[in-house]
Amino acid sequence: DDIAEIGAAALAGLPVTFLENIPDIVIQVLDFPDEEMCQELDVESPYEILGLYSGSGLAGHSVLDQAGDIDMIFLFRRPILDCWNEGEDTLAAIITHVLVHEIGHHFGLSDEAMEILEDSSLAQKGSLN
Repeated sequence: DDIAEIGAAALAGLPVTFLENIPDIVIQVLDFPDEEMCQELDVESPYEILGLYSGSGLAGHSVLDQAGDIDMIFLFRRPILDCWNEGEDTLAAIITHVLVHEIGHHFGLSDEAMEILEDSSLAQKGSLN
């Protein structure tokens, strides 16, 4: 899946100092968020959600965590492709933006810090499309 590959490359392109401080994150690509996700986020249309972070985050992890408790970012294929089709950004830029913001909001990063991470990831990957 191209979206999963671009997402993995975008995640790998984040600065090492940042990656060292976050748990292993699994990227899961779904066509749309399910009804429960939409209700939880209080959105009317599944097209309003490009991605969602699910997990306990850094503060919630301990050595006692069960193997099933994994941090995951859901990327929603159809809303992402619609956003790409309607805009001027590359698919890689949109996916990177979604990943950085999902991670950033979950860990309490400022908008400025997220913008720096996003720019760093895109600069490292250069020509991802």
